Amino acid sequence: MDLLIKNISQLLQTYRQTPPARLSGSQMADVPSVDNAWLLIRQGKIEDWGEMSNCPSFEGEVIDATGRLVFPGFVDSHTHIVFAAPREQEFVDRIRGLSYEEIAKKGGGILNSAGRLRETSEDDLFHSAMQRVKEVTAQGTVAIEVKSGYGLTTESELKMLKVIRRLKDALDMPVKSTFLGAHAIPAEYKEDRQGYIDLILNDMLPAVAKEGLADYVDVFCEKGFFTPEETKAVVQKGKELGMKPKIHANQLHRSGGVQTGVETGALSVDHLEEMGEQEINALKGSDTIATLLPGAAFFINTPYPPARDMLNAGLTLALASDYNPGSAPSGNMQLMMSLACVKMRMTPQEALNAATVNAAAAMEIESTHGTITPGKAGSVVITKPVSSLAYLPYSFGTNLVEHTVINGKVV
Repeated sequence: MDLLIKNISQLLQTYRQTPPARLSGSQMADVPSVDNAWLLIRQGKIEDWGEMSNCPSFEGEVIDATGRLVFPGFVDSHTHIVFAAPREQEFVDRIRGLSYEEIAKKGGGILNSAGRLRETSEDDLFHSAMQRVKEVTAQGTVAIEVKSGYGLTTESELKMLKVIRRLKDALDMPVKSTFLGAHAIPAEYKEDRQGYIDLILNDMLPAVAKEGLADYVDVFCEKGFFTPEETKAVVQKGKELGMKPKIHANQLHRSGGVQTGVETGALSVDHLEEMGEQEINALKGSDTIATLLPGAAFFINTPYPPARDMLNAGLTLALASDYNPGSAPSGNMQLMMSLACVKMRMTPQEALNAATVNAAAAMEIESTHGTITPGKAGSVVITKPVSSLAYLPYSFGTNLVEHTVINGKVV
């Protein structure tokens, strides 16, 4: 699709040559921009940009962005957007005083979602997931990672991954799939923990690999879920079968998940609500991206990741939504930016970089997404009239996206 966006109040994240693959520490404070700008997208890719004083003539579709910001669309590198049903009763249970762990112990949480998913058809899962994708694209998301992990049987895990493959085929944007069979120990294996791990290693992972259903392998490395040793075993098997690791780490406890992620060469370690000096030092000098999920901390009322300490240590931070039915039922990346600024003391510039440049790196799509650079995908956000970048996280809860453009097409 060909599109000219003109009279842009401010075009953000403009890198004409050799854009950064990721930004770390103090680098995340800078967002290059052009005032009173134009942006030309041709055949779905960014062709050029500049100041309005040298705007080219153009006969295709034109959008007047007077008073508006334009920037690369959000990349959501951690979601569980395929699920069977919401879990609002658990929300009420938490209001009444039960913790996330207590709800899980009585059969709620992940096991609740697993039970419902097993009873839901692949078609129904696909159609409900598509509705959620439409919701988040309207809020500015142009690329998304989706995990399995609500099946917890070989058949149901494959069913989830096949739904994700259908999303990949149906959507004109990057979708990455992650196998998360090691999300929880299902009820039928309560007394045979090793039996379930053996099922993952010897049945699930080979079946997933045989059908080419997953880009990544993930494990919930957390007290009461999977130990670092179990995590390493699953990750190693996944790596042997061609799946790069991502790790759910340190959501509820200092679980060893961060160190395990670094040791196994994980692309990212995600959550990180419980972090200390040891965990931060483990990430320093590694290639592992720290992906923060403030929506989960907000919704289940746990501490937020210490983003400022991590930035001061020079780490690479990404933001993602963790969209799921139990602990983060929102995929609104604008809200994630607000929470990052308000609760984690990130600046608007740092939050935007975390939700675009670094999030793209956490999905391995940095060559096509994350910056305004000639040759990259013409997938951008056009805001409603706003005064500055800071207004986006400031006006929390308001959808300030007027148009989401994916590969030059307004969606």
